[in-house]
Amino acid sequence: MVGEPKRNGRAAESGESLEEARQHLADEVRSAFTPPQGVPLPPVPEDEHPTSEFAVPEGLLTSPPQEFASAFTPPEGIPRISLVKPGVPWQDRMRTMIRMPLAERPAPEGPSRAEDTETGPAVPRVLDLTLRIGELLLAGGEGAEDVEAAMFGVAHAFGLDRCEPTVTFTLISITHQPSLVDDPVTLGRTVRRRGTDYTRLAAVFRLVDDITKGDITLEESYRRLAAIRRNRHPYSKNALTLASGTLSGAASLLVGGDALVFVLAAIGAMLGDRLAWLCAGRGLPEFYQFAVAAVPPAAMGVVVAVAGSSNETKLKAAAVITGGLFALIPGRALVAAVHDGLTGFYITAAARLLEVIYLIVGIVGGVLVMLYLGSKLGAQLTPENTHGEIQPVLQLFAAMLLALAFCVLLQQERHTVLLATLNGGVAWLIYGALVNPPVNVDEVPATVAAAGLVGLFGQLMSRYQFASSLPYITAAIGPLLPGSATYFGLLNIAQGHMDEGMLSISRAIALALAIAIGVNLGGELARLFIKSPGVETPLPGRRAAKRTRGF
Repeated sequence: MVGEPKRNGRAAESGESLEEARQHLADEVRSAFTPPQGVPLPPVPEDEHPTSEFAVPEGLLTSPPQEFASAFTPPEGIPRISLVKPGVPWQDRMRTMIRMPLAERPAPEGPSRAEDTETGPAVPRVLDLTLRIGELLLAGGEGAEDVEAAMFGVAHAFGLDRCEPTVTFTLISITHQPSLVDDPVTLGRTVRRRGTDYTRLAAVFRLVDDITKGDITLEESYRRLAAIRRNRHPYSKNALTLASGTLSGAASLLVGGDALVFVLAAIGAMLGDRLAWLCAGRGLPEFYQFAVAAVPPAAMGVVVAVAGSSNETKLKAAAVITGGLFALIPGRALVAAVHDGLTGFYITAAARLLEVIYLIVGIVGGVLVMLYLGSKLGAQLTPENTHGEIQPVLQLFAAMLLALAFCVLLQQERHTVLLATLNGGVAWLIYGALVNPPVNVDEVPATVAAAGLVGLFGQLMSRYQFASSLPYITAAIGPLLPGSATYFGLLNIAQGHMDEGMLSISRAIALALAIAIGVNLGGELARLFIKSPGVETPLPGRRAAKRTRGF
């Protein structure tokens, strides 16, 4: 060939053949670690054989031991954990995620919405939506853990990994770090106004459920949230005032009142409610609103006591004042405070308890003023825990009527009222069966048992409705509130019997804590043993927070 000497000029000049030139070229490109020509190779032992660099080194097991199995990735890959299975409540999914360490949380499964496909999620808008949803839930009375679970669920559903929500009594924030080398983004909001509207709370729960399922986009979420905030309350102020009177009248029947006592307690509660609305319109804090609202029921009881000195009159006066206190005791806030403390949110729990203490002090101040004036006017009020004749059927009806009125005060949806009313009847039925003969159990354990069933049934109802459990629980604990113990404690203090008064107040506190602990225990048992209807929870188990055992 003509071109062969040109490509192999060195072979043509030295007189080497074509094959020799090729061999020389192969020697030049050999590795530098090849022994030079003439140097003998070391002998290879018979028991050693050259191995590939991809072979498993000797001494390393082909299958790792069980204790080191988590350090190896299986050949088929790590299975993806799905968090959007239909039918599983988002509270369970997100609560499990919240209680996982950050390194073990599964990453979002990828964009499933049109606006996330090309440009990725709009981080500031997602975080803002998350904060607004958390603000509505916290202002509506939800526990701190459920608020954090909702915020984490919204952020995770829109594809934001490495998110950490933080909830306190008045401040909520969320932090998102795109990667380990990027600066984190943190947004926060302050919750200044609190209102009780369980209809709005249920709408927010449905919105979070749709977001976590991936059914709606970011813009649709904003539109629905704006519509929720614009919605008017389902019940007017007049309906709330009437419900407050009905609640107080029903509570007076529970402690031995009659038809006249029902009417007087209802009138006193309605007057107190109107005075509280007037104070709220003037911008006075809640402390003064509760103090003013406690004056008319106590005044009604003093008027009844002044009208006569018989034992029956004293019972009627005590029933009127006790019924008025039932409508004012902040049971909802107390249950939320104890729930936050039991789930590890101690700062929020302490703040809620402090709020409860301030409200109770306001109630105590209003009642004590009227009791002191009554003693100066010659009202014969006996500081003894006496009740009228036990009427099981009438008291069961009164308990259910009280729960019904409580549902209206809480602005619940109409389809939840019947279930909450029945739950309140079950609570009083269990409590009455344990306290009265022939069982004769003390009030505190009986209250824990009744409240535990309330929490259990309320959690079960909410799981079948995929909604918040508060509408089914808060109204149902109304008949269990310690109105009588509070009244007799205040009466003892007003008459100068401090030891007996503080003993009754301590008993009222014990009963209130029993209600809160029972409700929380029933809810935890429901979540632990009762699965969703027909669906298994996708994540393996619910981890509890690691405790330090005092160290």
